Amino acid sequence: MRSADIRRQFLDYFVSRGHREVPSSSLEPKDDPTLLFTNAGMVQFKRAFLGQEHRDYARATTCQKCVRAGGKHNDLEQVGHTRRHHTFFEMLGNFSFGDYFKRDAIAYAWEFVTSSQYLGIDPDRLRVTVHHSDAEARALWREIAGLPDHRIYGLGDNDNFWQMGDTGPCGPCTEIYVDLEWRAGGQAAGPGDVVPQPDFERLAEEGRFLEIWNLVFMQYDRGADGTLTPLPKPSVDTGAGLERIAAVLQGQASNFHTDLFRPLLHTVGELMGRPYDYALADDPATDTYASYRVLADHARAVSFLLADGVYPGNEGRGYVLRRILRRAVRHAWLLGRREPTLAPLTEVMVRELGGVYPELAARASFIRETTEAEERRFLETIDGGLRRLDEIVASGATVIAGEEAFKLYDTYGFPIDLTQIIGGERGVAVDVAGFERALGEQRERSRAARRDVSGVQHGRLTEKTELETRQVGGPAVHIKKPGAWRTLKRGKQKFVGYDRTEADSDILAYRQDGGQVELLLRENPFYAESGGQVSDTGALRGEGWSLPVELVRKDPKGITVGGAFAEAFEPGLVNARVDEPRRRNTERNHSATHLVHAALRRHLGGHVRQQGSLVTPARLRFDFSHHGPIDADTLRAIERDVNEQIWANRPVSTREMAYPEALGLGAMAFFSEKYGDVVRVVQMGDSIELCGGTHVRSTGQLGLFRMTGQGGVAAGVRRIEAVTGPEAYAALEGLETRLNRVAELLKVLPEHLARRAEQLVEERQKLELRLEEALRSGGATPTAAAEVVQLHGVELTMAETTTEDRAELGQMADRFREGKRNAVLVLFGTAGRGAIHVTVSEDLVSAGRKAGDLVNRIAAVSGGKGGGRPHFASAGAGDPARLSEARRATPALVATWLNGG
Repeated sequence: MRSADIRRQFLDYFVSRGHREVPSSSLEPKDDPTLLFTNAGMVQFKRAFLGQEHRDYARATTCQKCVRAGGKHNDLEQVGHTRRHHTFFEMLGNFSFGDYFKRDAIAYAWEFVTSSQYLGIDPDRLRVTVHHSDAEARALWREIAGLPDHRIYGLGDNDNFWQMGDTGPCGPCTEIYVDLEWRAGGQAAGPGDVVPQPDFERLAEEGRFLEIWNLVFMQYDRGADGTLTPLPKPSVDTGAGLERIAAVLQGQASNFHTDLFRPLLHTVGELMGRPYDYALADDPATDTYASYRVLADHARAVSFLLADGVYPGNEGRGYVLRRILRRAVRHAWLLGRREPTLAPLTEVMVRELGGVYPELAARASFIRETTEAEERRFLETIDGGLRRLDEIVASGATVIAGEEAFKLYDTYGFPIDLTQIIGGERGVAVDVAGFERALGEQRERSRAARRDVSGVQHGRLTEKTELETRQVGGPAVHIKKPGAWRTLKRGKQKFVGYDRTEADSDILAYRQDGGQVELLLRENPFYAESGGQVSDTGALRGEGWSLPVELVRKDPKGITVGGAFAEAFEPGLVNARVDEPRRRNTERNHSATHLVHAALRRHLGGHVRQQGSLVTPARLRFDFSHHGPIDADTLRAIERDVNEQIWANRPVSTREMAYPEALGLGAMAFFSEKYGDVVRVVQMGDSIELCGGTHVRSTGQLGLFRMTGQGGVAAGVRRIEAVTGPEAYAALEGLETRLNRVAELLKVLPEHLARRAEQLVEERQKLELRLEEALRSGGATPTAAAEVVQLHGVELTMAETTTEDRAELGQMADRFREGKRNAVLVLFGTAGRGAIHVTVSEDLVSAGRKAGDLVNRIAAVSGGKGGGRPHFASAGAGDPARLSEARRATPALVATWLNGG
């Protein structure tokens, strides 16, 4: 039976029994950023099982895309070397949310597996396991399936008890196993078909008995003390691996030999020029095809992860995807392939499964282009990394030091697990702890650099190692080690900066050290740097005193504000005022990053995710995942899109709500971020993000958005820089001023500049053609009469030239050398700062006489030096006034050079 028929038949069977067919959820869990990937069918129903979400159906069936390649569930290293491990697989499932329970679940499973209408597996091939305490399930298997006790095995918690976490829903499991060595009319093992439990467990581990169906009965709630309390509405969660079932029904010993993988293995064989031999691969003694299977498997994972919006990166899900990609590149390299291999395999995936999973077909071009770009990037460095590994092994080292492992990661792009795999193959261990230390140190250096740069560039104090910096526009300020805090009043600080920029407030605590004071206000309007948005500045005023706020930071006590204060500080009621124009400009730029993010996703695709940002009063910087530069037309479309959102003057709403509710609204959550139970949601148009920053009240307050540049930050990460509001207007004003200046220089009106530029380009092209013709005809000869000297049978030609163009000089050299023997040309450039150019005929080069040596001897007279190719070299004159002296010395220097002196 074909895998496509198994998939469809399973879903149709359960739909006919009152189940709702639910599409597979994304591999990127949308409501659980703590989970790396969707790794089971129940993930999308997790909140329904927990009673946190009500659905309009109580029965569901799915074919769920799953990935196990990171975190707790990680099969990556086994893939290709075993018959069953995969990074990507499809999990068939049927679910009951407080509806049917054990009896119906077992009946459905047995009918679908054994009936000739469906899978039609002979009941004599099947055995089941239950939890040793689940007498109810054992009795039901005897009653419904007619299984004798000796084919029902009671196993312990490790094998047959499932729980969602340390606490919460849990329950016993029951599993169906197929005997892969069973033959019709034959016997399994031992007397009759009796296999003692110890033998069954051993044979299941060895692969003879294969689990194809797992029923989880969620019937308890585990308390913190371990107590199991029966749930009022017990549920069912079924998992049945499509790849395993296909292997059984297609009579294959390996999942890789089913029709799910055969098209991929065929294409790998074509790319490698050596087909996959199924007979040899079935025998461990002759199997040399592990790399083929790795490529086939990883093509599946890469295609689906990219289709679901995961993008290669250096953290979280993106890092796992990059590891999969680079592991595949390395296996293709082992097979002798030096060009992208996964990219063409993704086309096979789209062809084979694009009809089942439309997201593959919809993003086919993006999947191929991104895969190819990642492969090419690693192919540029893998050779150097492997050579470095060879050097380490050749040195006799038994452990790859942490610093070396980090260098392989940082310089050559080797993920640490790839270094471990290669090291293991060569009998060398890896100091993983040392690698983690080096990686942590690098991240800390990066964070420190960002803190210093943002502090100095954006007009506020930043705490550095020596606690010294400079206030923009003012004198240096020295902040010594802070003094002890003095508590004045009890109470909890309240941040009021979302609603206003001024507040009268009590001082809860303060500290003073030398010329610096730091305060903790009860009502604080000052925003402290977070999420890329820089801190506010402003002023504090009390009775008879004022304090410029230059430092705003987060402290365990709350947000503290401080600045220079030379006198003894006397606390009292204080008026706190944020620099409002500066704050408003910062808000414009922060809101713009949200609009940019949404526009990028609309124009480039759902793979775009924020990778970092900087929001200051003067500008914004937005880093995002994308595989290459954005073309000019698309960039203009994105800029236009953002401005249309501004001109639509959409309201900007901010709400605090429960985290699950925010996700249900469509707010984006990221695996690497940590969120509380209550989050702040900022919405403007179709942009919905979790954000704690300050924003405009409506998009129209941005006024104008103008991009100022784009560039690459890291592999797969792009950066956009832009300005808004007054800065955007100033940028356009500056551009208009420059255009008017150019128009004045060219003596045309600004609206005629383009035509005038075209005319100038045409004139230049005509002049270049005339120059090229002159050079071909010998017109670009030295400007002064040539002086010819005979030295030991060699003709020395000396002359002056005014040209500085390297191409012209090269053409002069080539023309001189044509048909000449025993000839040297020395040109003295009189333009600019002066230069010396030497050309040597080919026979002299063959005799070991190099132009670079001679030009340096001549140039040394005037204090210059240079270099070049063996037959043509140039040098600067050093002191142009001494060029004539260098020319007079040239014949003697050439004679010495010819004599080898």
